[in-house]
Amino acid sequence: MSKKFNEYNQLNLSEVNKDILARWDELDVFTKSTTEREGCPSFVFYEGPPSANGMPGIHHVMARAIKDVFCRYKTMKGFQVKRKAGWDTHGLPVELGVEKEMGITKEDIGKTISVAEYNAACRRAVMKYTKEWEDLTHKIGYWVDMTDPYITYDNRYIETLWWLLKQMYKKGYLYKGYTIQPYSPAAGTGLSSHELNQPGSYRDVQDTTVVAQFKIKNPKKEMTEWGDAFFLAWTTTPWTLPSNTALCVGPNIDYVAIKTYNTYTEKPITVILAEALVDSHFHPKAKGLALDTYEPGSQVVPYEVVAKYKGSDLVGLEYEQLIPWIQPEEGAFRVISGDFVSTEDGTGIVHIAPTFGADDAKVAKDAGVPPLQLKHAHGELRPMVDLTGKLYTLDQLDEQFIKERVNVDLYKEFAGRYVKNEYDDTLTDKDETLDLSICLMLKMGNQAFKIEKHTHSYPHCWRTDKPILYYPLDSWFIRSTACKEAMIKLNKEIKWKPTSTGTGRFGKWLENLNDWNLSRSRYWGTPLPIWRTEDNKEELCIESVEDLYNQIEKSVAAGFMKENPYKVKGFIPGDYSTDNYNKIDLHRPYVDDIILVSESGKPMTREADLIDVWFDSGAMPYAQIHYPFENKELLDSGEVYPADFIAEGVDQTRGWFFTLHAIAAMVFDSKAFKAVISNGLVLDKNGNKMSKRWGNAVDPFSTIEEYGSDLVRWYMITNSAPWDNLKFDIEGLDEVRRRFFGTLYNTYSFFALYANVDGFDYSQEEIALEKRPEIDRWIISLLNSLIKEVDACLDDYEPTKAGRLISDFVNDHLSNWYVRLNRKRFWGGGFTEDKLSAYQTLYTCLETIAKLMAPIAPFYADQLYLDLNRVTKKNPEQESIHLVLFPEVNEESIDEDLEARMLLAQQVSSMVLALRRKVNIRVRQPLQRIMVPIVNAEQQRRIEAVKDLILSEVNVKDLEFVDDASGVLVKRVKCDFKKLGPKFGKQMKQVAAAVSAMDQKEIAELEDKGKIVLSLQTGNVEIEADEVEVFSEDIPGWLVANEGKVTVALDVTITEDLKKEGIARELVNRIQNLRKSNGFEITDQINIVISKNAETDEAIQEYNEYICSQVLGTSLELLNEVKNGEKIDFDDFSLDVYVEKIDK
Repeated sequence: MSKKFNEYNQLNLSEVNKDILARWDELDVFTKSTTEREGCPSFVFYEGPPSANGMPGIHHVMARAIKDVFCRYKTMKGFQVKRKAGWDTHGLPVELGVEKEMGITKEDIGKTISVAEYNAACRRAVMKYTKEWEDLTHKIGYWVDMTDPYITYDNRYIETLWWLLKQMYKKGYLYKGYTIQPYSPAAGTGLSSHELNQPGSYRDVQDTTVVAQFKIKNPKKEMTEWGDAFFLAWTTTPWTLPSNTALCVGPNIDYVAIKTYNTYTEKPITVILAEALVDSHFHPKAKGLALDTYEPGSQVVPYEVVAKYKGSDLVGLEYEQLIPWIQPEEGAFRVISGDFVSTEDGTGIVHIAPTFGADDAKVAKDAGVPPLQLKHAHGELRPMVDLTGKLYTLDQLDEQFIKERVNVDLYKEFAGRYVKNEYDDTLTDKDETLDLSICLMLKMGNQAFKIEKHTHSYPHCWRTDKPILYYPLDSWFIRSTACKEAMIKLNKEIKWKPTSTGTGRFGKWLENLNDWNLSRSRYWGTPLPIWRTEDNKEELCIESVEDLYNQIEKSVAAGFMKENPYKVKGFIPGDYSTDNYNKIDLHRPYVDDIILVSESGKPMTREADLIDVWFDSGAMPYAQIHYPFENKELLDSGEVYPADFIAEGVDQTRGWFFTLHAIAAMVFDSKAFKAVISNGLVLDKNGNKMSKRWGNAVDPFSTIEEYGSDLVRWYMITNSAPWDNLKFDIEGLDEVRRRFFGTLYNTYSFFALYANVDGFDYSQEEIALEKRPEIDRWIISLLNSLIKEVDACLDDYEPTKAGRLISDFVNDHLSNWYVRLNRKRFWGGGFTEDKLSAYQTLYTCLETIAKLMAPIAPFYADQLYLDLNRVTKKNPEQESIHLVLFPEVNEESIDEDLEARMLLAQQVSSMVLALRRKVNIRVRQPLQRIMVPIVNAEQQRRIEAVKDLILSEVNVKDLEFVDDASGVLVKRVKCDFKKLGPKFGKQMKQVAAAVSAMDQKEIAELEDKGKIVLSLQTGNVEIEADEVEVFSEDIPGWLVANEGKVTVALDVTITEDLKKEGIARELVNRIQNLRKSNGFEITDQINIVISKNAETDEAIQEYNEYICSQVLGTSLELLNEVKNGEKIDFDDFSLDVYVEKIDK
């Protein structure tokens, strides 16, 4: 093994990615990361299954990186972390993709293509991009076992789902109901409420709305004096008006009768609406105008209030059917009462269409108002709109029903039209909508009071992006409301990141929980395992394949089935092997062919529905191990359940997170996970959603190829907290490469260069910490504080804070402070104890940083660790950093006072350097004095202890302390209005005046105590230091800066002596650059020749020896003419300089 540390020509993170990946594969490091932890405590992680029917995107890199960070961290903390991959293989995404690819719709299935052929196509399609997913997972270093994934279409997986459903069935949690449910015509299925609440499902849309006029049949006397009398009702869905059967008022709401005009027909009318909403529908200038002053076309339409009523006074009044296409049953077209009616918008009168709204259906049913239903040609009663989203055509209806109930002349013009243009592929948003057609019809018939475009929020299908309908459906439900309180209680035990998601988005969701619509009217998915008799009086819920097998045997005996298909295929109940289960298929259409026998001897057929695909994924803790048929003891003992940690996108909050939680609570009375990160979205750099269609999507494969996975992972993790939306900017990757990885690479390169020269390999005796120089003790102390903080952050699921702490340490402390201030300790000379201390200290920092960063940047961390360990062999048995333990803090090495002193040194130095930049004085130009006003004795002691370090760092001769009361510096205070404004409100003007008037003694008290009480005319107020800004006024010849409790003043006067020293220091820098550009080794000695110049000669002569000592020069001459010299430009002049290497 080489005793030399590897040296590189450049940092190429993409190559590091490939090299380390190849090494991991060769040594099977991932497997070893679990096998070597055998017998250790387990850390349980669940992988949320993706669907491989679509290509992975850049957002999947972030999601997988977040999960990988904590699995690697916990492995390094000594836990065994098993990570089983999974594939989500059922549901709408798969089916819709197949239909698009095959050029079919749901209606074609079972007609132009058989269910078996369709499902076979879905089975193939769902794994279409498996290779790409595996490739991306491999390249980004996401360690998860993809050799034996759980697959949701696997028969054993489905069997566990059936078992879970049977447990719910036994508890009375499964029931069938005919209710109004969210329905997606584009997808051809009902949706659960959690699907309807996916992020982005509710969108602002602009629809045609109408305030419709419902003509009153027997109006009260005062309503008959001015034209016809109408109830006014507003709707954003005019297409539902033909299904109207009632109007609903709030019993305690005040209503008025108003005489006015219809602006479209110019006819006099009397209208009824809520008093509180009059101003929303009538111009304020029209109040009090005489009715006979109305001018057609005028925006100011006169009106007169002629009567007032309570809503209860209007209940029972009848009105004429607005659009008499279809006649409903008796009892329709009357005013009813409902507590949900409000006066927030509309007219205070709600149009009720019981077939298209849950609230509508309930209030109508309670009042005995029938829904408007059509009779299908097959005899079933249906709403006016079919399952594709269009009005039924006449040929689809029962002939007798048409004769008795349908006004064919009126209806035929609209029959077959889609209620929304989005449902018809032949229509665009420019085509006239059914809403607009109906509104125009009402306008012509003196039935529309106001028609306008209105922007409102409307739910859309999470998979088709098209609007949903609320539709009456026969559905199976899970009575999740029965366990609502248990779910709320268990949720409080879960660690949510961020907390607000657990208490807000998820917690509020649980508080307003609805029963879970389990049914899906589709073909590719887990079949609902319930068989029923034709009269629905007997039913059977199957809980296993063995149960089904035995029930088929009974059916065969009863003569309903000729044979048991499972027996024919050689399936053996109780044999849980893959080969045995591959003999059967639990999907449609095969389970649909199975007829069972009821206890009374009647045939039973399966309920045609599939179950919600979210149930599939929510059941994965159990189904992935085929519980309870196999591995029962693993789950029951707590070895694999519940999960210690899960993480997925925010869209899973009411998806996978909810179904995991619901199933665990309802079946096991437990929580499914202990901690969860809800990831934010990955947007483009402008904050827009990424889309191939918009051309702003980032390809993860090419990005990783160019930049390497570490860079992408580090950028995503440290740019913003995982739960915040990330604005992905390629330029940000370059910044991270330069600022963090470039700095760390340069620090290692510096170490390797000099360690190889001196032969350092850590075989030398360890120098005790107390014997090392103070700056070594400081960086070791700070390193241990970093270990403590990073460990705490990762333990608290705060990867962003952890990454930023590491980055700040490397940039601000290790590279920019420790290495820069200690370069000379590594240069030339013998192998002294001081040099050895420097090597050992820097090595420890590099090795520790590699371990700390390993969970986030696993590739470069491993290379850095291997580069160090190959030489020192400090951990000879470990082949990868991911097999070693996470660093442990050494509390005895932490010196908080030393860290505070050095922090002050860095702070004061930074402030002085900023003042230099303000007046363009280079650091190499020495200055005479810094003045520091003292806040307290402790501050003075700490700055005094690092005084020499500060002076050296900022190139100033002296540092003086002055008492704040000396009057040398005058301080002022100004308010932070963003903080104080909300705090004091109307008092802010007085507060600002009092703050501005603070004297020097009060300012000193504020800085010392962190707060002060000021007297106002209205009483005393307390001001805290972080609510104001304290600043010092500049004094002649000085520049002043403030930062927190620290103030510095810099004397910027440059004397002749200071100027000469500055020239000498500048020359040293320029000559060092010439050494580098000429390719000299760091140990090469040189002769120097410089051209004479009145600006520099005196300075060079006076500092000749100093210049030579700094650049390994043996001689320095001044000549009138320098041959072969290189021109060096200064501000106002230039010099010719020649450097010559001395041959050894």
